[in-house]
Amino acid sequence: MPLIGIPLSLDDRERWRPGRRYLYLDELYPRAVEKAGGLPVLLPAHGNPREWADRIDALLIPGGDDLLPPSPYPESVSFTPTPQAQLRFDRALLKASLEQNRPALGICYGAQLLALHHSGQLHHHIPSDLPDANDHQLPETEGRHPIQIEPESRLKEVVESETTSVNSLHQQAIANPGRGMKVSARAPDGVVEAIEAIDRPFVLGVQWHPERLPGAAGQGLIQALVSAARRG
Repeated sequence: MPLIGIPLSLDDRERWRPGRRYLYLDELYPRAVEKAGGLPVLLPAHGNPREWADRIDALLIPGGDDLLPPSPYPESVSFTPTPQAQLRFDRALLKASLEQNRPALGICYGAQLLALHHSGQLHHHIPSDLPDANDHQLPETEGRHPIQIEPESRLKEVVESETTSVNSLHQQAIANPGRGMKVSARAPDGVVEAIEAIDRPFVLGVQWHPERLPGAAGQGLIQALVSAARRG
């Protein structure tokens, strides 16, 4: 059974209880990995990321908080920043995992981190950066929008279609996928919905949340990660 590493999010702002820091994760992530035949390994945001990368068979970076822009936005725009300790750990874990040629799937924040790792850029606030874009923060349970998938892509092989519908819970998006990466899906308004490595068998980032979706673009994507981990 392949080991799928999932880094935990860090609450360092005492949001839940004064004087305490918490590590947390939506339970749908490990449930989706278990359903796909993998063994989820929850990784705390401390310790040696390279040692963790040595032990896991694949990496799943889940959704999280915001990645802060390099320059200020208008005061009307608010961000929930990813804690620096978590960001350092996630960056180092991703770097070590890719150096080990581990399969990797980045979800929402994880997809954006994948782009930044490859020297890409983000739209840190879609309404500000892309004022003509559609709303990408849709109702969590029923909100969906279509995407167009590139025909010559790993994502298309997984989804087995050039179109599908996905959920959408984000205010940030990928502007440039970075070196060695390419865009593999877009929303109708042009917003990037998925990226993937050009020369690696399974390194994908998706802006939607497959752990919350049935079908090929949902649980099927988690299954593809576990299958890639099993192949080694």
